[in-house]
Amino acid sequence: MKSLLRYREIWLLAAIVALIVAVAFRRPSYASFGNLLDVFNNTSLLLILAMGQMVVILTRSIDLSMAANLALTGMIVAMINAAFPAFPVPLLMILAALIGLGLGAFNGLLVWKLNIPAIVVTLGTLTIYRGTTFLVSGGKWVNADQMSPDFIGLTRYLIIGQPLLSWLALVIIVVFVVLMTRTNIGRAFYAIGINPTAAVYAGIDVGRTKFIAFAISGAIAGLCGYLWVSRYVIASVEIANGYELNIIAACVIGGVSIAGGIGTVAGAALGALFLGVINSALPVINISPFWQMAISGAAIILAVIFNARSERKHGRIILKSQEVGHG
Repeated sequence: MKSLLRYREIWLLAAIVALIVAVAFRRPSYASFGNLLDVFNNTSLLLILAMGQMVVILTRSIDLSMAANLALTGMIVAMINAAFPAFPVPLLMILAALIGLGLGAFNGLLVWKLNIPAIVVTLGTLTIYRGTTFLVSGGKWVNADQMSPDFIGLTRYLIIGQPLLSWLALVIIVVFVVLMTRTNIGRAFYAIGINPTAAVYAGIDVGRTKFIAFAISGAIAGLCGYLWVSRYVIASVEIANGYELNIIAACVIGGVSIAGGIGTVAGAALGALFLGVINSALPVINISPFWQMAISGAAIILAVIFNARSERKHGRIILKSQEVGHG
């Protein structure tokens, strides 16, 4: 399976490069090193969010509330900053992650203890978190002139010529590589996605593991609540509205199976980059936003078809190996 996943990631990387080259024929400046770094920076939030969603999907679940979590936590920390400009921004980042973790843990608790399907739970909490954002803010916005320079400037702070947001995305990707490949909980995410029954016999608490996955997803969404508001310098009820679909799309395009148990950090990251390149490249060559949506949708459908074929092939391989073993 590992070779199959690597094969998928190589093709996805090739598709990204081909898209960049194709756009460069129309607009050579698009392929410049500086512009590609800007594209990466603009995609950093999606990259980070895809890490959290990937963990949940691997456990045969899904988190539809990530964008709503982001909006609520972003609004809370923006309001705190507006009311107390001297409050340290690093503490606001930690607070945002903790609030998000709490919201994600609430999802995980309902899935774990009440055994409610994740799609039902997170569809409900999506609405709850959006409604709470409105109640907390009174429907008002927090604008740039209400935010402190440090609150706005942190994500733009340059390190070796690149904004801190890009470096943070890279660090989080590395952390998730270690989490998924070098820790017991990472292996447990894969195990319950592949076969929950076998995971139980192996001593893995499926419900608790899913709870942890949702808590991680929530913490990532909460952190991105601050990062989003700082990056786009506005907090409102509508921020990241519908963005949960982009997050899920990045994972699916990157080869993370909706059926669980299959997917890699590199794949999810490349899926996010693929969408980032599409969203930045198509306007450059004057393609309508409606066509952008259509192309992104087509990419998702093709990814799902490819994933399904790969999973069936993998299933046949397992079946044959079992037959040989019994023979």
